[in-house]
Amino acid sequence: MRVFSLLPHGNPLDSLPCFPIDQSSPSLKSPNLLLCYNPNQMVRNVFSTRAILFFCSAVFFANLSVQAQQPATSNRPTAIPTQQGVYLVFPFENAGASPRLDWLGEGLEELTIQYLSDSGTRVYSRAGRAGELERYGLPISAKLSRATMLRVAQDLDADYVIFGSFTSDGTSLNIDARVLRVDPPALLTPVHESGSLNSLMDLHAGVVWHLLSANDKSYPLAPKDFAKLQRPLRLDAFEHFVRGLLATEDEPRLRELREAARLEPAWPDPAFALGETYAARNDCASALPWFAHVPKTHHRYVEAVFATGVCRLQLNQPDKAEEVFTTLQAALRNNSDRGAASGDGVSGADLPEILNNLGIALARQGKAPAAQADLRRATELDPDEDDYPFNLGLMAFRASDFPAAAKSFREAADREPDNAEDRALLIQSLEKAGNQAEADEAREAANEALGPNALPVIHIDAKNETQPPLDRIKTELDITALRLEIQSAPTAVTSAFAWSAATPATPGTHIRRGRQELAEGHLDVAETEFRAALAADSTNTYAHRGLAEVDRRRGKLDDAIQEFQASLASRDSAVVRTMLARVYLDQKKFDMARTQAQRALALAPNYADAKELLDHLQNSKSTGSTQ
Repeated sequence: MRVFSLLPHGNPLDSLPCFPIDQSSPSLKSPNLLLCYNPNQMVRNVFSTRAILFFCSAVFFANLSVQAQQPATSNRPTAIPTQQGVYLVFPFENAGASPRLDWLGEGLEELTIQYLSDSGTRVYSRAGRAGELERYGLPISAKLSRATMLRVAQDLDADYVIFGSFTSDGTSLNIDARVLRVDPPALLTPVHESGSLNSLMDLHAGVVWHLLSANDKSYPLAPKDFAKLQRPLRLDAFEHFVRGLLATEDEPRLRELREAARLEPAWPDPAFALGETYAARNDCASALPWFAHVPKTHHRYVEAVFATGVCRLQLNQPDKAEEVFTTLQAALRNNSDRGAASGDGVSGADLPEILNNLGIALARQGKAPAAQADLRRATELDPDEDDYPFNLGLMAFRASDFPAAAKSFREAADREPDNAEDRALLIQSLEKAGNQAEADEAREAANEALGPNALPVIHIDAKNETQPPLDRIKTELDITALRLEIQSAPTAVTSAFAWSAATPATPGTHIRRGRQELAEGHLDVAETEFRAALAADSTNTYAHRGLAEVDRRRGKLDDAIQEFQASLASRDSAVVRTMLARVYLDQKKFDMARTQAQRALALAPNYADAKELLDHLQNSKSTGSTQ
């Protein structure tokens, strides 16, 4: 039996379950091939990215109504939607090239994503993959076993994984790649291409086309038509761009990205990355011009607009921020109407991050009723985030409505018990509302949970314009809710390549739609989708998990526990065990919550959410506050 695992001999994780692989490739001769999950083996830590999950799709973003007014800036033909599956791409392994070409591993990943997206294929971005690895405490360039790739793909609801390797002597290049089907697991036919290193772009376009056509015998594009969809790039510009993404410090990162932008001034990707880097340094004056270079047809456009609004808030330009967020929200809502009419799903018009920031912009202009409405909606949409009720409480406090402020700060503190600022303002609000007894109880609870002298001293003066703002701006946009909003677009290739998307809905399709609806707060519709998935597959772990999330939001905690347990019965998961632990915590069943968090860490020792939860439970136990 062959086992593809990077586990060292004798590692306690050897006991983790392995996954049987259907050997559809004639090159795999072993009759009993397994892939084993390996969460510990990792290589160099390149750089940390935001934990965001989303699909790249120029096709989807081209449909936003705000784009209709912008003339096309490219003569490339428009992509058509192709395969129904969703792809997840991992870095290619350097299997024999000079370490100077290590950048090419991530480069081939990025190029694969770009080629898939440009051809209308649904694919997770590099940030989406990196975000999932970060959840498990893995560096984004971790060298993973195939089973670990499979596990990540399952957690992201991806249908296919692309991985590979390359060798080079500095002038020639050999690329090997293949597709791993997620359900049922199967390794598909490998693809090999070789040529000169200078022909990287054309060479890899051939690799990606062969992967797609081998995976779908009716793939509608010929190689030459597929190549026409790809943006031509200079190799040196692409290298500078990838090296910029991999840089661990700002200055070399900016230097590489600026050079990429200089060599390919019409390429939006370096512009967006430059804007992100400057924004992370709180240099909004430098970030804004780069975000403005991202065209409305680009798959990062929504993020660029959101970041522009964030910068306007940070520059204390609430009127301009309001305009940005209102325009973005209207565009997403307009796309939602079109998507609903075509049956393709919902939009991110009600993403809580947008609502929160819009609420802050309105509040700073004295538009209190509208601001409160947006913040309340954000609070409803994300029942775990404490920033939204905190901002509501801050508005009420500044308006001297201290009972309302106390109510909101209490909700924030319940959502995030370790946040000392939430607790401090709860106590202040209670005192100003004349509820000294409740304030004393809240202070005692804070001392037990956080320790003595942990509460900060916070002064709020609504009339002091020089006081640093306390409102919490969301600087990152989780666009999970937009993942499936990929609409059919007109094709400029030829009608001979028309592609029909009218395929029967699969359990995976129902689950992704359900998660969209859940992110939008549409619990009834989400439940319908998850139950449709279970009607087709009664043991589907993700459908049970989705129903559990619906039940938890409705306050039906016992039902949520049953669904989480049904999910675990189908497949053990650190993520699900951590979610189950949080439900037990909501029920004040602290020992059961602790047990689930410990089991989650036994599965994934670096899983950050489980570590954080267990630390909270252990600290609470030591102070006696959970007993």
